[in-house]
Amino acid sequence: MTKRKVILVTDGDQIAKDSLECAARNIGARCISLSAGNPSALSADNLVDLIKQAAFDPVLVMFDDCGSSKIGAGENNLYCVATHPDIEVLGAIVVASNCMRSRGTPVHMSLDCYGNVIGTGVNKFGYHHRQRTARIYGDTVEILNKLFIPVIIGIGDIGKMHHRDAILVGSPVTTKAIQLILHIHYQNE
Repeated sequence: MTKRKVILVTDGDQIAKDSLECAARNIGARCISLSAGNPSALSADNLVDLIKQAAFDPVLVMFDDCGSSKIGAGENNLYCVATHPDIEVLGAIVVASNCMRSRGTPVHMSLDCYGNVIGTGVNKFGYHHRQRTARIYGDTVEILNKLFIPVIIGIGDIGKMHHRDAILVGSPVTTKAIQLILHIHYQNE
């Protein structure tokens, strides 16, 4: 059986769902809309079933811990999906939040609210942190420290970032993050 190609996304509110659906249309991906929720009501097994039923790859899946700094349902589901034998994780889009008690997770790169690739982390609004390391702080990100994810891209709050990622303008930051993950994946195949 061929593994399903998945991109993990650490956000799941209604605006993120709308933006990810828009980005999926922009690039010809599938978005598991039912994975949205703050937090999602679905179990990891339900998510894997929906991923397997998706018409084609890549499949975007949302995970959200609803602001909890501890490992919550979203992170547990993310771990189970990412380690499932029928899933190939192409990368993760890691969303910054105001969760300052988080240890965060390192990222390979970030996109600021203007869509520029930068070598530091960004905050919830998509503005770069003046820090030495590329790290994102958020409520659903620390579980990634226990996984091997080929490409991790940090961005501000999906669909927001002072309207620079809004669906009215085509969700450009979210779309670019997905495109970068796919470009790196296919370049390394």
